[in-house]
Amino acid sequence: MYLCYIDESGTPDVPGNTSHFILAGVSIPIWHWHDADREIRQVLSRYGLDTAELHTAWLLRPYHEQRQIPNFEQMTWVNRRAAVIQKRTAALLALQRRQKKSAYRQAKKTYAHTHAYIHLTHSERVNLVREVADKVSNWGFARLFAECIDKVHFDPAKTGRTIDEQAFEQVVSRFEQYLTKMDDERQTWGLLVHDNNETMSRKHTVLMRDFHSKGTLWTRVQHIIETPLFVDSSLTSMVQIADLCSYALRRYVENGEQELFQRVFKRADRYKEVTVGIRHFSDLACKCNICLAHRQTPI
Repeated sequence: MYLCYIDESGTPDVPGNTSHFILAGVSIPIWHWHDADREIRQVLSRYGLDTAELHTAWLLRPYHEQRQIPNFEQMTWVNRRAAVIQKRTAALLALQRRQKKSAYRQAKKTYAHTHAYIHLTHSERVNLVREVADKVSNWGFARLFAECIDKVHFDPAKTGRTIDEQAFEQVVSRFEQYLTKMDDERQTWGLLVHDNNETMSRKHTVLMRDFHSKGTLWTRVQHIIETPLFVDSSLTSMVQIADLCSYALRRYVENGEQELFQRVFKRADRYKEVTVGIRHFSDLACKCNICLAHRQTPI
């Protein structure tokens, strides 16, 4: 049995606030799950995040309150946290007094999402994400599947799908084809585990039922059982790894950021040196590493 943990980065809305939508799935054999989970938890524990969710985008953004605190890096974790909370409380009260309702709501949301990480400096948070990405990079048993859609080049009239539907169909197809290859060795089954996004859950459940009945555009579905299981990502470390991978892919295709991308791209599913697990849906002239690896002639 192989579990494929799925998460997204960017928005499928057009134009939305991102140029790309990424859906990524990380497949792990169930007999490696315990070791993989333990490795991630050990890294988080060293940074005082034993029970916290690994949310890459919120971890990596700068927290301007920290720059306002003298000698922040020399402080203990406890004192750092107390100092940041004091700054944030003052900021929220100031926004309330000025009746800046929109800014207040946005600040409160940001503070809630980043609260677990405020005792870490920006460089410590960057190192944390790097360490986790290094763990994933070394998981020879794991496979990464992803569809990276450039919205400029996507035409729903041609595909008959919305952006998120095409991404899901592609990830399902590639996971199914991987399981088919594994089935040459033993009877193999797969299960999808998806971050519990209310917008996606019903749509992807209906789609998966359709795929079981009719297949996808690319393949029959014979090895993936059930419809996706939707889980709370804050309680499931492997969905958080899918979040890291989707984030790394989006930052690469949108901004050319290589560091995290190179780590997770090592886990892309490959067949005879061709990267079949990840596709960049873009201009045919695109020469990014994903496109070049995807178009490579098989040996």
